[in-house]
Amino acid sequence: MNIRGSICALATPFAADGALDLPAFGRLLDYQLAGGTQALVVAGSTGEAHMLEHDEFDRLLAYAVERVAGRVPVIAGTGEAGTAKTVALTRRARALGADAALVVVPYYVRPPQQGLLRHYLDVAEHGGLPVLLYNVPGRTGCDLLPSTVAELREHPAIIGIKEARGDRERIAALAELARPDFVYLSGDDATAGTAMLAGAGGTISVVANLVPQAFRALCDAATGADRAGTARCHAALEPLLQALDCASNPIAVKAALPALGLGRATVRLPLVELNDGPDRARLHQALSSLASLSTATG
Repeated sequence: MNIRGSICALATPFAADGALDLPAFGRLLDYQLAGGTQALVVAGSTGEAHMLEHDEFDRLLAYAVERVAGRVPVIAGTGEAGTAKTVALTRRARALGADAALVVVPYYVRPPQQGLLRHYLDVAEHGGLPVLLYNVPGRTGCDLLPSTVAELREHPAIIGIKEARGDRERIAALAELARPDFVYLSGDDATAGTAMLAGAGGTISVVANLVPQAFRALCDAATGADRAGTARCHAALEPLLQALDCASNPIAVKAALPALGLGRATVRLPLVELNDGPDRARLHQALSSLASLSTATG
C-alpha cells in the first residue's frame, strides 16, 4: 500500500441542524481527487471524530470508500483512549472497507511508553488493518518517543507514523526510522516542507482540504528534494497557514468551506464557529489570493 505524498485529513461537513451533510462530503472527496490528493483520512482530528456517533462514523466511512472506489487509499481514524475500544473500532473500519487505520496516541490517560508499546502492538495484532501511529502531544498530553516507535515499526502491520511535532530534533529522529516498509509522515502543515526534505514520505494535511492542488505541489517538490521549489510552494501557502492558525482545528478550515461550495462552517460543541471579524476576513483573503495564484500559474 502506497500511503505517501499529499494526504488530506478530511473535515466532516455538517448541515445547519448539525446532521451529517453527505452531499457536501461527496463534493469534498471529489475536490480532493481532482486536486491530486494521494490518500484520504476519514474521521481524524480534523473530521471531529470524537463528536461523531457510531452510526455516523459508519455512514461517513462507507460513503467515502464507495465514492473513492479504490482510486486512493482511505484511512480511518480509529484511535480511542482505551485499547479494547481502539481494537473494536479498527475492526469496524476494516469491515466498512478502510485500507488502513490512523491510531492516535491514547488521549487524556497519559500512558507510559510501555503502555503505548503494548497498546499499539495489540491494535496491530487484533485490529485487522495496517496501522499508522499518530503522535500529537499537544492534543493527547502524551508523547510517543522515537525509541518506542523504533520498537513498534518491527511489527509487520505497523506501516508508519504521522508525527505532529515539527521541531528539528524530532524531524531528524523520525527521518532516521523511515524505511521502505515504514513511512514517516509529517502531521504539521507549517513544517511539512522541512520534514519531507529531511526524509518524510508525505504529509497528512489540514490545509489540503482547501487547496489540494497547491499542497500536492509542495509535497511533490519536497519529496523530490527540490529545495527551491519547496520554498516557493511554502511561501505561497504561508498566508493561508497563518490564517488557519487563528482557532482550534477544524474551526478555521470549516469557516472556509462555504466559499468553495464544500459545505457549511458548522462545527459541533464544544467547538464553535469562527466569528465574523478580522480572522475570518484574513482567512478568505489568503484563500482568494492563493486561488488567484493557482489560476495564474496553472
